Amino acid sequence: MRSITGPQVAVFFLLFSLSIALGVATTWLGLGKLPLGDFRGVVLVVAGVVLIYLYAFAIYRLFLHFMPLPEGELAEGSRGEFAAQVNILFYLLLFNSLIRTHFLPVPLMRLVYQALGTRMGANTYSAGVILDPPLTELGANCIIGHDAVLFSHAIEGHHFALARIKAGDNVTIGATAVIMSGVTIGDGAIVSAGAVVLKDTVIGAHEIWGGVPAKRLK
Repeated sequence: MRSITGPQVAVFFLLFSLSIALGVATTWLGLGKLPLGDFRGVVLVVAGVVLIYLYAFAIYRLFLHFMPLPEGELAEGSRGEFAAQVNILFYLLLFNSLIRTHFLPVPLMRLVYQALGTRMGANTYSAGVILDPPLTELGANCIIGHDAVLFSHAIEGHHFALARIKAGDNVTIGATAVIMSGVTIGDGAIVSAGAVVLKDTVIGAHEIWGGVPAKRLK
């Protein structure tokens, strides 16, 4: 695993600090002078946290607009690696608490994933975890089961690469399944619960896959 450098940490904390400053300022300007009664402190804290995350979503997407995550092998010291490492810091230090704790209901998580860059068709929901939202595309009427994990990055020793995950319409990914980077899943396909789909696997339309590692069952 490659080390996260000082400049990468500095950029993240600069952007995070900007989110905090904007969230606190907006909370104070919008609610600071209102007569909120005995629950004034609670209301201000909750509003502040919500606004900080909303600003963080916007700043994160703006960062990715100017420094998009490139697919493929990331050369050490490259612009792509810099963007990917800052993206990891956003996930580990800020967004992890939203997408890994099951605190938010599934319909609301759909909005969170879309805010983070996941492309999701109509009536598609995830009760699992999408670790790389900007590099994940899901069609319409898809369901990701409880505690399933989709990750579009591969970190193996010093090797660091990104590859998009794509799923068509009416795809079912069972509970606790693992979908690795570069996987493509065709329309109507099913990945069984607990399956581990290896990198760059192509699952055809209406196929059923399962097992560790996953293989075509039907």
